[in-house]
Amino acid sequence: MLQQTRAQTVIPYYERFLEKFPDVQALAAAREGDVLACWSGLGYYSRARNLRRAAQAIVASSNFPRDYEDVRQLPGVGPYTAAAVTSIAFDAAHAVVDGNVLRVIARLKNDSADVGAPRTRARFQQIADKLLDRRNAGRFNQAMMELGATVCLPGAPQCSLCPVSQFCESRKAGRENELPVKLRKPAVLRIELHVTIVENNGRVLLRRRADEESLMAGFWELPAREDLGRALDARIVGSFRHTITHHHYTVTVSHGLSSQRANGFRFWHKKRLDEIPLTTITRKALELLTSR
Repeated sequence: MLQQTRAQTVIPYYERFLEKFPDVQALAAAREGDVLACWSGLGYYSRARNLRRAAQAIVASSNFPRDYEDVRQLPGVGPYTAAAVTSIAFDAAHAVVDGNVLRVIARLKNDSADVGAPRTRARFQQIADKLLDRRNAGRFNQAMMELGATVCLPGAPQCSLCPVSQFCESRKAGRENELPVKLRKPAVLRIELHVTIVENNGRVLLRRRADEESLMAGFWELPAREDLGRALDARIVGSFRHTITHHHYTVTVSHGLSSQRANGFRFWHKKRLDEIPLTTITRKALELLTSR
């Protein structure tokens, strides 16, 4: 849950998730829709799907793997997660490299290479592997991540508090505020979207996205304006902004009453919406209407 998401946002989701799925067996046996509903609002939903698939793999093998390469085979687990889990849980000698560690290494080595480039990341992984204290791999990895998170900060590094400042080449060169360098930024895509909340006797009109559709497969969404006939008398109730990576949405929300169902849509009772995974845009639109 902490991948690409702040801890403050994660905590209530984490608590609800463990309450609903208290162990790996419960998660493995859960329906994907129930897992997505519990995750709804966190974004990056492939994480939830992979977590469920990983739980199924663990239950099938009767144990959690201890070897780094075996952990890598679990769905959704990459080098960072595998190194973090195996070093912290089993003290395996694998260096963790996340955004915080990249920043520490770039400054420590006074390296101005683009940290967004795969070649740079691979080279920094080699540096981290050489720095790793193999006798205390888990503690060392946690210390490196914490150093970047609390001292070697992105905008204002706290060099006077840094326990390794005497070894920092960028500090000696007076370049600590220039590093790290990240050159590649995708162009921002601005998208206008108009959705309509259609109500009928305490129910709201929704559609489930087809399973073959991208990352939001299986999620329920409101109709877009073009999905509805012109006969619907809907009024605009407000708008909001929503960002998914470099996609910046401006969403206009309308509201109307009708018993007619658009093709592919069905009415869901509003009291049962917590039983299904809603897209974040749908959730925000419904909250906007409620707040008016």
